[in-house]
Amino acid sequence: MEYLIVAAAVITLVFLVSVSFDKQAAWHVLPVLLAAFAARIVIHVAVVRPDAVGYGGDYLGYEAMSLETATFWQREGFQFATSVPAERFDSVALPCYVFAILMYLCGGPAPLACVAVVALIACALCIVMYRFARLVGADERAAFVLLAITAFSPMFLLCTSDTFKDGFNAFLVVGCLYLAVSNARRFDIRKPLTTLALLWGLLNVRAYMVFMCGVPSLLGLMGSRSAMFTRVLVVSAGLLVSGLFFAGYVDDDGFVDSALGQLEFGQSEEARRSYASQGSGVLFEDSGRAWGSLLPKLLYTLLAPFPWADGSATLQLAKIETLVWYFMLYSAVRGARLLWRYDRRSLLILLLFIVPSTIAYATTVANVGLIFRQRMPIVMLTSLLSAVAWSRRQPAADIEEASRPPLTALSSPSGSGRAAGRD
Repeated sequence: MEYLIVAAAVITLVFLVSVSFDKQAAWHVLPVLLAAFAARIVIHVAVVRPDAVGYGGDYLGYEAMSLETATFWQREGFQFATSVPAERFDSVALPCYVFAILMYLCGGPAPLACVAVVALIACALCIVMYRFARLVGADERAAFVLLAITAFSPMFLLCTSDTFKDGFNAFLVVGCLYLAVSNARRFDIRKPLTTLALLWGLLNVRAYMVFMCGVPSLLGLMGSRSAMFTRVLVVSAGLLVSGLFFAGYVDDDGFVDSALGQLEFGQSEEARRSYASQGSGVLFEDSGRAWGSLLPKLLYTLLAPFPWADGSATLQLAKIETLVWYFMLYSAVRGARLLWRYDRRSLLILLLFIVPSTIAYATTVANVGLIFRQRMPIVMLTSLLSAVAWSRRQPAADIEEASRPPLTALSSPSGSGRAAGRD
């Protein structure tokens, strides 16, 4: 059964590429994503499981919770209930339930099946990155380069070669921002509905990211030039429904408490000292205050690991990616200047995530290896600006999405070849 799930993931990937690109583009993209998928399976077997590079072990905790849930289902029947204490399941419910379903289907531990699904999500994210880059004005060549860089980015490759939640988190964040920019271009009722689904997913992966993505998503919804009456009606109804939906959580140690609790825990001196005691830890002269020494913390959040830093073998390998990231930051500044002149709405939506998220993470930074994983969505969204700078033509002043149905889900039809590159 486990190998059948791996095969199903490969078939699904081929399907996603076929419906997301025109035929010519698909023949270029498919080999890259198949290679990226296979690389994750190989790294899982040869590197992660043997712990060949001193990789972190958070994924073992997720697997233990998922296996306990699958065992509970086998004993009591399939239901959305778990014998795992609620505080352990908090903020990782979505990936743990996904892995638990796979283990339930396989009748026990299913590491290859779980990794295959995570690898599929990572490849789907690469497709969204391509579409996102085209949407903000990058040409086809630059968007393809960005897709390839994202697919084989060393830390993203490593973190999506096992059951970490970082792949889920990056996909949901980038998806929310893609829909926000797309909605600002052209309103479509499916986009805010899909955004709500993605925000619900974030609530069950990293709850505080709902706040980070909520404001850009709302700006994208209100920034559209069309369907004003419908838009206002949808926003009002959405706010009402969301308020009612989350009321139970807020009143009973739920959504808001969970999100703020995660942030407060990360900012606590006890947590930061605990993280700093690990191999790639770092302490700041901030008198125990999360907001103290903010400038050095921002530099670490954005630029670490530095070439001279000590740490694990994984951290040393991460320096290769960091050097590429430095170049992408330089390119992103150029891309931001172009978007400022031609498409300020898209730039503002991106910055409304990038800037607050960077500042928030800076108040919690104490371990370079951990922040290197957590900042992946920031890196990916910043790299979109780099793709704009890499393009051989300037972004148009008002690029609208193609006439075919928008990508509100990865299974949207591809339409004509002309349209495939315009999203």
